[in-house]
Amino acid sequence: MARARTKAPTAAGGESALAERFGLFAECLLTGVWIAVASLGVVTYPAAFAAGARHLHRRIAHESGGLREFAADFRVAVRGGWVVGLAGWAVAAAVWVDVQAARAGIPGGPLVGVIGVLALIGAVVALLRAAAAWTPDAGWRALLAGAGRRTVLDPAGSFLIVGGLAVVAASAWFSAPLAVPVLGAVTAAAVAVEERHRHR
Repeated sequence: MARARTKAPTAAGGESALAERFGLFAECLLTGVWIAVASLGVVTYPAAFAAGARHLHRRIAHESGGLREFAADFRVAVRGGWVVGLAGWAVAAAVWVDVQAARAGIPGGPLVGVIGVLALIGAVVALLRAAAAWTPDAGWRALLAGAGRRTVLDPAGSFLIVGGLAVVAASAWFSAPLAVPVLGAVTAAAVAVEERHRHR
């Protein structure tokens, strides 16, 4: 009796699960490059991450979309996102001052420095979660408020994003160009964390 041959699991559209996962990984790396280029405006990085997250949402949902749709989302997101980007740089500058105070040996400086660094990491995680939840009709203030709450109330998801940020930092330390495509992987992690939270 002939044995039935097993077939590789297929994803939507007839692709094998392996091909689907590899395609998504490649799309994440490409999205990281788009995000890096869109962030060259210094204060445009929140909009860049938001547009990247929207692109990955479309990819996961098997919807069509490419660089043109990314650019259209970026143009909408940057209208209010540049203010968020400016505020982010102000927070980073404040933390840098705290760290310098800690290194100068000012009494209480080390504690202030540690608190500042932790606050900065929390702010970055909240920003990524807000970007992952961004839609063209959403306001940044409401997105950040909700993301801040989720950052605290969903520590497991937040630690996953911190892990992604650590990979970016390690990639930059090893070879700076490697950090560019990895930005897409961090965005994908934020999208996954937000989807996980939404379905809970």
